[in-house]
Amino acid sequence: MNLLKASEGQEYIIKDILTDDEELNSFLFSLGCYSGEAITVVSFRKGGCTVSIKDGRYSIDNQLAEAIII
Repeated sequence: MNLLKASEGQEYIIKDILTDDEELNSFLFSLGCYSGEAITVVSFRKGGCTVSIKDGRYSIDNQLAEAIII
């Protein structure tokens, strides 16, 4: 299941990041978004969603949310 199918306010554990872009992988890793880490969808909006990872909140677009497998 990807992040777009998650329920708001529920905590999930990231299982995988499906991308071949190494730059994107390293960026997500710097945010704390990697396998085994907890992630919570704070809210959905048109074109993306707001997520909480560790102590930070980030806005990500639908394409990136689709690549995050929970």
